[in-house]
Amino acid sequence: YVPGLLSFREIPVLLEAFAKLRRRPDLVFVDGQGIAHPRRLGIASHLGLVLDVPTIGCAKSRLCGEYREPGTKRGSHAPLRDRGEEVGAIFRSKDGVRPLFISVGHRIGLASALRFTLECHAGWRLPKPTREADLYVSRLKRAG
Repeated sequence: YVPGLLSFREIPVLLEAFAKLRRRPDLVFVDGQGIAHPRRLGIASHLGLVLDVPTIGCAKSRLCGEYREPGTKRGSHAPLRDRGEEVGAIFRSKDGVRPLFISVGHRIGLASALRFTLECHAGWRLPKPTREADLYVSRLKRAG
């Protein structure tokens, strides 16, 4: 794995999984960056472009940019800026937990991405779709 090039490793597997879906999703949360990426094309943007589906990058860590810590309450957010450009937001999904790094992937604005991220939380740090995917992969790993 080369930092910043995650999508080249992961996109083929994601495309294979998407081909098996019975319904096309209206929105996809991606565990990674959208435009909050040194090349402005993280895995969320890459996947959205290839599939032409709205995507939101929802990362646990920063890949690029500078920010100030948001407030400690759920829904607090602060801009993530890189080279003078706003590329995302630092977003507090739950009171007192470490913030997430939310960025536009494809066919969605930042305000909508933040709203959907807030609406898709069920008491955990990660949005429910991302958390469910993480739990599923963990079960598969344990099963061997």
